[in-house]
Parts: sequence; C-alpha cells; structure tokens
Amino acid sequence: MWWGPRPFTQIAVIVAVAALFYVFGRNTAATMSRIGVTPGFGFLERSANFEIGESLIAFRAGDIYARAILAGLLNTASVAVLGCVLATVLGVALGVARLSGNLLLSGIVRWYVEVVRNTPLLLQLFFWISLVQALPPPRRALSLFDAFYLTNRGVFVPGPAFHNLSGAAVLAAGAVLLAWAAFLWAARRQGRLTPRSFLAASVVAAAGAGLALPLTGATASFEVPALSGFNIRGGYSLTPEFAALLTGLTVKFSASIAEIVRAGIQSVRRGQWEAARAMGLHDGQIMRLVVLPQALRVITPLTTSNYLDLVKDSSLAVAIGYPDLVSIVNTTANTTGQAFEALLILIVIYLALNLAVSALMNLYNRRVALRGGQPA
Repeated sequence: MWWGPRPFTQIAVIVAVAALFYVFGRNTAATMSRIGVTPGFGFLERSANFEIGESLIAFRAGDIYARAILAGLLNTASVAVLGCVLATVLGVALGVARLSGNLLLSGIVRWYVEVVRNTPLLLQLFFWISLVQALPPPRRALSLFDAFYLTNRGVFVPGPAFHNLSGAAVLAAGAVLLAWAAFLWAARRQGRLTPRSFLAASVVAAAGAGLALPLTGATASFEVPALSGFNIRGGYSLTPEFAALLTGLTVKFSASIAEIVRAGIQSVRRGQWEAARAMGLHDGQIMRLVVLPQALRVITPLTTSNYLDLVKDSSLAVAIGYPDLVSIVNTTANTTGQAFEALLILIVIYLALNLAVSALMNLYNRRVALRGGQPA
C-alpha cells in the first residue's frame, strides 16, 4: 500500500514529532512572554534605527525592518549571482587549461587548484579584504587604460549610467528584455539559434531599449571613471567589502569547478576526439562542439552542488563587514529582541534561494541529459 509497512508505527512517529514541536513552540512562546518579548512578525513594520552601508535599493535609518531585510537579500543575491557566473567562466577556463599539453600551464593550474581548495574560505576572505585595504588611495590609484582603478576605497570600472528613470522606463526596458528572451527561446526550440541570429537579436533589443528610454524621459550615457579631487567619479564602484567577497567566492569555487570540468572532459572517450579529427575539426572546435556538450552530463550535477555551496557560503560576508542578509538579520534580531523570528526568516530565505537555484539547474540538467541521450 502507499503508506508502506507498519502504518501505525509511522503514525505514532509523526504524532510524536508533532508533539515535540508543539512543546518546543509553547515553551519558546512562554519564555518570550516572560522576558517581555511579544512573539510574532509585527516588528517587520517597525522603524529600523540603523543604516546600511551598501544597498541596491534606497535605505536609510527610519525605514521599516522589512525593507532592511529586503536590502540584505538583494545584496546576497547580487554577490551570489555574480559569483556563480564568474566562478563558472574562470573554472571552465582553468579546467580546460589543466588538460593542456603545455606542462608549465598545466602545472600552474594544478597548484592553483590545490592551494585554493585546501585553504578555508574564511581565511581567503581575510586575505582579500586585507589586500584591498592595502591598495593606494584614489590619488595614487592603480590604473589600467585610465578606465579601471584599484584603490583602498574600492574598484572603479566603466559602465552605463541612467538618469530620470521612471516606472514607464523600467516597464519599457523590461518589455524589450522579455521580447529578446522570448525570441531566443523560440529560436532555440526550433533549432534556428545561431551566433549570427543571437547577435542580430541582441542588436535589435539594444536599439529598442535605446529608443524606448528617450520616449519615457530617461537618458543614458556611458561613464568612465576619472580622478576628481580626492576621489574617483563616474562609472561603477565596487566597495572594498563587496570586491573582496566576490573575489574570494570566485577564486574558491572556480577551483572546484575546474576539477569538475577536468573530470567531465576526461569522461568523454578518446574515440570521440579521433572521430572529430577525422572529420577535419581542429582542437578548439572539437572541445566546443563535441567534447563539452557530452561532458555537461557529468559537469552539470556537480556544478549545481557548487552553486548551492556558494550561495550558502556567501553568508561569511558578515566576517569582513559586507551588509549581506545574515548581517542585517543579526542586527534586526539584536535591536528588536525577536531572535527566533529573525532566525526563522533567515532559514526560509536561504532555503528559498537554494531551492530556486536547484530547480533552475535541474531544468538545465534535464535538457543536457536529453540532448546527450539522443542518438548520433
């Protein structure tokens, strides 16, 4: 039957667990009442009396705690997404280089992987934040092409700047982006997605966004950082804490992904290489068109685990002062006394983030498995 063997034993265990949670919850509520703390999530609507040094959304002391937690969530999500992307790009490059016939290059990559994988992430974060803080001040910044600057106040890079953005401008840009994504999805489904069609669709989407912004009163420009007084103005700036955290996560997990990519490539039989060479393909084409598509069946599940670890390990940001979700929730718990509710919020958010990452990677993994399972 669907309930399996010994149904009454299973029911008894479930009832016992439910009773245990009931007693735990009742005792917790009684303790909170005794020390004068009212259980519940009403504190989320109260004003927060602290500032957040770095946030993707506007926040100032006096805004509600719910907005503060949202700011922390966006900070965590931004560093996690960028970390996954950069670690994947660097990890794939290192994994391919690890199998290079060049003994010097292969040896360097091997030592990089061994050193990074066998040192704690927290220690690496301390190293990177110390390195960033040891950089020169803006007036003596390390410059690359007079466009990229490394200083003890952060990293400054060129980038687009948008002014007078309104709700209509955001909706117009979102519609263009959605249309671009829908076209690429449809072209891929029909087997018509090529580098040329991707480039053409991207150019059309960029032109559409460029026309939509002036119609809504918004303006856009490309800014290059430049020294102005005692600081650097223009472009995008990454705070020392964000730069150190992103670098640490990228370096740490790129080493793990490099080993996964190496193992995935080596799982493809040598006969595939020989058959591709017999067809006149050079090594770069063989790697891109023959080997990597088959290796993805091995690479993707293991890389998913690394992505989940990266999202969770981003919580170590609290050690170097980056205002991530953990830092802000801890501050919320300390200032409101609602430690249990704050911890519950933290658990639910991290669970949702990891389940979302896992679901997206599982969808991609099914596509890779189906493609790999088709007959040649």
